[in-house]
Amino acid sequence: MYNEIYEKIKEFETIVIARHIGVDPDALCSQLAMRDSIKLSFPEKKVLAIGTGSQKFLQIGKLDKMEEVTHALLIVCDTPDLKRIDGAKPEDFSFTIKIDHHPFIDSFGGIELIEDDKSSTCEIIMKLIEDTPLKCNKEIAELLYMGLVSDSNRFLFNSATANTFQRVAEYMKKYQFDLSELYGKLYLRPLSEVRLEGYISLNMIVTENKLGYIVITDDLIKEFGVDSASAGNMINDFNYIKEVLVWATITEDAKNKQYRVSIRSRGPKIHKVAEAHNGGGHEMASGARVKTLDEAMLIMKDLDEELKKYNKEVE
Repeated sequence: MYNEIYEKIKEFETIVIARHIGVDPDALCSQLAMRDSIKLSFPEKKVLAIGTGSQKFLQIGKLDKMEEVTHALLIVCDTPDLKRIDGAKPEDFSFTIKIDHHPFIDSFGGIELIEDDKSSTCEIIMKLIEDTPLKCNKEIAELLYMGLVSDSNRFLFNSATANTFQRVAEYMKKYQFDLSELYGKLYLRPLSEVRLEGYISLNMIVTENKLGYIVITDDLIKEFGVDSASAGNMINDFNYIKEVLVWATITEDAKNKQYRVSIRSRGPKIHKVAEAHNGGGHEMASGARVKTLDEAMLIMKDLDEELKKYNKEVE
């Protein structure tokens, strides 16, 4: 399948690379790395990486403005379902390639490279570059490393396997990138976010079934001077609380008139709950976007029920 993807890339002169709404480092880094690798391999091609950006990740790299294109190839990174593609529709393109590490939800048509045992979409693209004539340089390698590190939560998740470490070691040896500089791009943040994190710690609601959650309203976002994307991305900062097995942030996105629900787990599988509310993701890391706070609280209720069953099973 890797060679099929390479041959399709060779076939098209115009290529658009998209990813999921609510950008995170793996989605952003995978699409930027794909764009830059294709441009390096085929300088004559027009290659655009599109989607809504975030102030939080400006230091990682710049996206392109979408242009009117014809007879173009669409590559969608890190996105399992059609409704979450940011800024593009497969039906508007001549051919579509999906590259993803989430469990399968929707077929996009075309070629679908889905490896849900990989730590990240960036890890899949590392292997794609290794196994095809696509080119890489230090800047592309750095993007792939940042995406992989972020989505594996600095190799804390079980998705980081011996093969992951071996692949990363090979890239580090070959490209000699500065880890401190890359971690600064990923994790340096303003004091306003640290203060909001403290607020979350003090005000998180914890149920007797070990669900922890908090509602981050638009008023709170304004009070602390952060954006909704930054607030929602704090979910991984609360991984190891002894009294909590599943934790969630419910972040109001006033601009888009919706609530972003981010969920993580150290116990029960949570992706089915997210899928039932127009969301999805991994078994232990999922999310959803809903229109009302009431629906977001229904997700909390469902998660608490899953925890109640889980706790009885492990007793």
